[in-house]
Amino acid sequence: MANDDTVDDLLDAETIVVVGCSRSPEKDAHRIPKYLNEHGYRIVPINPHAESILGETSYDRLTDVPEEIEIDVVDVFRPSEAVPNIIEDALSRRDEVGDVQGIWLQLGIRNDEAAASAESAGIAVVQDRCMKIEHGRRR
Repeated sequence: MANDDTVDDLLDAETIVVVGCSRSPEKDAHRIPKYLNEHGYRIVPINPHAESILGETSYDRLTDVPEEIEIDVVDVFRPSEAVPNIIEDALSRRDEVGDVQGIWLQLGIRNDEAAASAESAGIAVVQDRCMKIEHGRRR
């Protein structure tokens, strides 16, 4: 489990890629990125069914985000079983571009094996915690 320093470090991000970002305002996968955007974070949505969300171009996959967009944190709103592929994409992106400092798995999302592979590659991981709640508590 991530310690408080890891949470604080990831909250220092500027650009957050949100995998599973929703177009539907009533869903947490929209409300939380919107909150983060309103608090100064640049949100880059990953949703293959949307052209744009929150005024930003939406991409089909993490690996489709242009290199000139420096990714600090990948925030995940997908089922736990989808996490290994997302972390694989994050590791690929980090190898090719050199960014992606952290992976944040929202409440109810956890995959210890995939998280361990990210951490062994030097990427900080937070699991089963809400970025909005942690931001509200700490900032």
